[in-house]
Amino acid sequence: MVIGMPVKTSGTLPPDGRYVIVANHISYMDTIAIFATVPFYFRALGKKEISRIPVLGFLYKQIVIMVDRESDKSRAKSMRLMWRVLKHESSIIIFPEGTFNETGSPLKDFYSGAFRLAINTGTPILPLIYGDMQDRWHYSGWWKLWPGRNRAVFLPLVAVEGLTLEDVPALKQDVYDVMEAALLRTKGNR
Repeated sequence: MVIGMPVKTSGTLPPDGRYVIVANHISYMDTIAIFATVPFYFRALGKKEISRIPVLGFLYKQIVIMVDRESDKSRAKSMRLMWRVLKHESSIIIFPEGTFNETGSPLKDFYSGAFRLAINTGTPILPLIYGDMQDRWHYSGWWKLWPGRNRAVFLPLVAVEGLTLEDVPALKQDVYDVMEAALLRTKGNR
């Protein structure tokens, strides 16, 4: 991890398998911390705009399933790629808020894609929260770095067996509620 910004992981990791990992998104650090946090192979969904950054963009394109959020065609293609990765390769990490949470609430509203993907592939959801990242590297400026601890907490698996696409809103709300409660507990234990 970045010097002076170690990540302490807690919670129970599930047995080997493939998961749709959903994590909150509050800092530039989140996208770096996933590599220090998740101890098994995964692919992440990421926005296409980052691929335009010199040098970093080249690396980004090699490891991320990119999506142009403004394009229906791109969103459909990324969903197909994630389905294929889950079936044949590895877990997927998605930030269901879509972008930085700048609301002041623990979480922004979730998009439905991660939950549709989980149901369509029969893949359990593994919620993951980052409780301190915004204090280390705030979204309001890439130059705002402060040392200190970072906590990552794996929450219990959420099964999707027997669910249909009609269950997406309820599943999304259940995962949101679990993550929001965990974030509030984590922030209360500073």
